[in-house]
Amino acid sequence: MKKPLILVTNDDGITAPGIRALIRYMKELGDVVVVAPDGPQSGQGHAITIDNTLFSAKIVVDKEHGAREEYSCSGTPADCVKMALQELLDRKPDICVSGINHGSNSSINVIYSGTMSAAIEAGIEGIPAIGFSLCDYSWHADFEPAGDIIKKIVSESLANGIPKGVVLNVNIPKAKKEDIKGVKICRQARANWKEKFDKRKSPGGKDYYWLTGEFELLDKGEDTDEWALAHNYVSVVPTQFDLTAHHVIQQLNGWHFDQ
Repeated sequence: MKKPLILVTNDDGITAPGIRALIRYMKELGDVVVVAPDGPQSGQGHAITIDNTLFSAKIVVDKEHGAREEYSCSGTPADCVKMALQELLDRKPDICVSGINHGSNSSINVIYSGTMSAAIEAGIEGIPAIGFSLCDYSWHADFEPAGDIIKKIVSESLANGIPKGVVLNVNIPKAKKEDIKGVKICRQARANWKEKFDKRKSPGGKDYYWLTGEFELLDKGEDTDEWALAHNYVSVVPTQFDLTAHHVIQQLNGWHFDQ
């Protein structure tokens, strides 16, 4: 049987330790092609490049442990998936996996995530897709404890299929392998960022700003991704890119727009 073709991408850049670990895991499951940003693209959300040129180059990052083919791309994570599907792959991938992100993409963070936006772009094109994130922002984070779970989630997704219009958002707690309790299917916790700007002066006298903030969890439910991660479970949230608030349609139909 032909091996599944696995497209690997991320938002931390093609040389980031997280994607290098993901490539190693995916090589055990299929034929891997990588298309990823040539530098960090965190927080880009679903941005795409429309007013600048895009560049892509075939590269070798790790001759021994790398993928069958790897391409760096000058654009965003969503650009990388578009480029892969339209220009670089010789056939449609069986699955797209994005990550492993350095840091959490649980709760409201999914809105800003380049990792998840790459997976969502694949989902829009009808390709089963998963975004993986580790709740450790360190460049030297230990991704090994999550390896077996990541392979199992991808294997199950390949075997069972991910429903159309759904992309899996997987977050992994920062914990030793023996301390990870298992996998929980969750909903996205209700939370936001309490943000502020740190205002400073440049040597030339101009004001400039650094965005700062604190994560504010507003949800006490025990069925959320934040609860699962706090209790050392891997959280799996089925997300969708249909943003319609279907439950509000009937209410809005009662408004008098035409009068």
